[in-house]
Amino acid sequence: MYSQVKAWYPYVSPFDPCPPIRIKTYSTPPQLYIPFQPMNLPQFTPQEALMKGTLWPMLYSPYESKYQTWKE
Repeated sequence: MYSQVKAWYPYVSPFDPCPPIRIKTYSTPPQLYIPFQPMNLPQFTPQEALMKGTLWPMLYSPYESKYQTWKE
């Protein structure tokens, strides 16, 4: 399976007054990797689908906040 998190390296000018950010990341949706919906995909239970926001595990993409302020 393809990774949903991609990375890129921005150009850092030698005259930039700010400290450079060497790597930036972004998330891509799982729909980009599925050209069409195949038949007989596995499904979450109704309760689990409501919690995750989709019925199909193949289309689930967890949200991970970079700015999480609480501790589990």
